[in-house]
Amino acid sequence: MSSSPASSHRSLRTIGLCFIVALLEGLDLQATGVAAPHLVREFALDSAALGWVFTAGLIGLLPGAVVGGWLADRFGRKCVLISAVVLFGLFSLLTAHSSSYEQLIAARLITGLGMGAALPILIAMSSEVATADLRNMAVSLTYCGVPLGGACAALIGMFSVGGEWRLVFYVGGIVPLFVAVLLLIWLPESKTSGLQRLTLAESASELFGRRRGFTTLLLWCSCFCTLTILYMLLNWLPTLLTERGLSRLDAAAIQVLFNLGGVGGSLVAGRLMDKGRSMLAVLLAYPGMLVALAALGQAELLQAMYFAGLLAGACAVGGQLILYALAPRIYPGDVRATGVGVAVAVGRLGSMSGPLLAGQMLAGGAGVSGLLLAASPIVLLAAGAAATVLQRD
Repeated sequence: MSSSPASSHRSLRTIGLCFIVALLEGLDLQATGVAAPHLVREFALDSAALGWVFTAGLIGLLPGAVVGGWLADRFGRKCVLISAVVLFGLFSLLTAHSSSYEQLIAARLITGLGMGAALPILIAMSSEVATADLRNMAVSLTYCGVPLGGACAALIGMFSVGGEWRLVFYVGGIVPLFVAVLLLIWLPESKTSGLQRLTLAESASELFGRRRGFTTLLLWCSCFCTLTILYMLLNWLPTLLTERGLSRLDAAAIQVLFNLGGVGGSLVAGRLMDKGRSMLAVLLAYPGMLVALAALGQAELLQAMYFAGLLAGACAVGGQLILYALAPRIYPGDVRATGVGVAVAVGRLGSMSGPLLAGQMLAGGAGVSGLLLAASPIVLLAAGAAATVLQRD
């Protein structure tokens, strides 16, 4: 991805390592959703309490993304990324050993801090090592690790012997600790020499300087709305499908298809953006999301549900990839990870709101169809904000 073979090898290795970390993050993000039916029985949870289990990890993602991005800009990407990977690995293991509801909430909260810090660094690093004509694809290749990790989590849930819910957290805890060693050995430090070492307040003000303020706000709005939908589906999809009468195996299969669709959607969106057709990517992702939500709520045939799950993943993850690929282009190098981190953090507010709102609506008797119908205006707002950012880019 660069003129020199040695440099190209380093770039590919960096993107590969970023992909692996993203895959582990995707696995851990969806682990709670996969384990949810077992957690309900183990800890005697109702829908509202389960919503807080989902939300606890997402709460940690928010400060993790802001502080992790800023620390990476100030002290270097490599050391902060390794620390983040170790943190979410250790506390994923502790999730498996939680003996009370309070311990479960605390473990997911701190796991979220590590995952939140990692993602903006992965996006910034993959964008920085790629050539201009492949930059969006590099971000796509990294980010598609997230839905692939989610698919791995769903597969682990499908084949867990005797319904052992802790297995997905063991995998999500032990493997990151091994990967942290690989990062220490093989990951190059990003080139931060010559960049300003800004304080957190200076970095935040720079996001609104040089006529970037309105674009930043639009990016935040679209991230918030898109992640509201994405994480509502990531966390509640198995439960929503079983409430519609599907078997556990069919619900898990649709969840796998959701994540595989996310991989395809991410790669297609990145390729379209590298070809200068970013607006087409938006026009495919967000209307497709509306169709998929309607089908998940109304379709009767199992095959239609499979297709709806695939389409929902492609459009929701593809839409988020568009925003993650746009963010590094908006900000200069000395605040790039901070800018991406704050955008991710604002999106995490949506990712917290989605599962929590879904839990409250279902507890109030809204039903699956009512919940998915209520999501439609959020999709339209996300589409409008993303399209306006593209017009200003």
